[in-house]
Amino acid sequence: WKGQKFPIKACVSGWAMLNRQTAVIPDIYEDPRVPHDAYRPTFVRSMVMTPVRPDDPIAAIGAYWAAPGAPAPEVLARLQAVARATATAMANVQLIGSLQEAVERRDYLIQELDHRVKNTLASVLAISDRTLHSAASPQAFAGTFRERILSLAGAHEHLAQRRWRGADLYELVVLALSPFRGADDAALAICGPSIRLLPEAAVSFLMTCHELATNAAKYGALSVPQGRVEISWALNDPAPGQFTFHWREVGGPPVTEPQRFGFGTQMIRRGFARDVGGRSELAFAADGVRFTMTAPLSQKILQDDHA
Repeated sequence: WKGQKFPIKACVSGWAMLNRQTAVIPDIYEDPRVPHDAYRPTFVRSMVMTPVRPDDPIAAIGAYWAAPGAPAPEVLARLQAVARATATAMANVQLIGSLQEAVERRDYLIQELDHRVKNTLASVLAISDRTLHSAASPQAFAGTFRERILSLAGAHEHLAQRRWRGADLYELVVLALSPFRGADDAALAICGPSIRLLPEAAVSFLMTCHELATNAAKYGALSVPQGRVEISWALNDPAPGQFTFHWREVGGPPVTEPQRFGFGTQMIRRGFARDVGGRSELAFAADGVRFTMTAPLSQKILQDDHA
């Protein structure tokens, strides 16, 4: 019967596993649990079959004799000891495999933490240097720097709540604009399909939105009661496989293009677009600021049903 396959309910090893007990068969031709035709060409006349791991059997070990008869108790005890040792060995193999996976997972998490901490510190340093360079006074630096660090912290907290699996674009827009929303939200219009950004892109996008909202609150549409910001995004626009984001301010004070551009404007123009391989345009139209960013759908920008 070597090399043959039997249904688990049509062989003695299967019976031992299903019933979680040792099968002692003094004469195979007198026991209905034995597939007689399979054993007829063999020397076997009696056997013992014991399950490996009786509580949850995964195999069975057998001993065979050429003559009829029941085995001595010590023989049966040895066979059951072998089955227990086999179960222990298999459990140890599984345990070693689990430990190896845990070590690999730990090493990966350490590397990931190291990467994120370095990136965060680099972001803080860049924000600090560039904010200081463009600040008119220490007081201006302190206020702007604090706002930007809080925005960065908000992005990290939002991603951490989602175990750094990315974030929905709509949620990020709402988070960036939350400090500027009025009681009736009439100043904001937000619409677009479900899109997921992976962590690096999500942080960059949130910082870009924060800068746009901050500028709108200081100088643009959100600085006056009648002002309004329209935010929208679309897929397959202007071409298949493309993603486009629009920020449009209306009803605000007349707009004039600044004489000099600070770090915040540079971040709006280049930050998110650079990180996702896209292109952006920031326009200071007389009736309101316009920002448009177009990028390919990629590993960083995903349709939500593909995330």
